[in-house]
Amino acid sequence: MKKHLNAKGKGEYSYDYRNDILLFKAKDREYQQSIDFDNFTLDIDTEGFITGIRVFDASKVFGLTKLALNNIKNFEFNTSAENKVITVQLKFMSVLRNKPVIKGSENFVREALRSNIEDSQLTCSA
Repeated sequence: MKKHLNAKGKGEYSYDYRNDILLFKAKDREYQQSIDFDNFTLDIDTEGFITGIRVFDASKVFGLTKLALNNIKNFEFNTSAENKVITVQLKFMSVLRNKPVIKGSENFVREALRSNIEDSQLTCSA
C-alpha cells in the first residue's frame, strides 16, 4: 500500500551558484538516508518518503543559465516510489530580467533495486 504525504506550501529550495547544485526539499522532515543516481541525490526521511532532491550540474541538466537557477520564485516537486521504481517530477519558475522563465515538467525515472525504499508518494511546493 502506497503512503501519501502532502507537503504543499512546506517546501524550500536553495541553489549553490558556485558548484551548480540545486536543492528542493520538504521542510521539517527527519533525514535518514540518501540514494544517488547520475546527477541526482534523493533524500529519504525516517518515514520512508523521498523528501529532497539535489541536482548536480543543474544548469546542464535543465538547460538553463546559473542566473536563472539562482532566481527561482516557486516550485513543485512530486516523488513516487513503487516496486523499487522512483519517479521524480520537477516544475519551477524563475524570473530573469523581470520576465518569467518557466521550466515545464521534468520527469526522472530510476530503478532503486538495491535500496529498501518503501512505496510512497509526496507532493511538495513553495
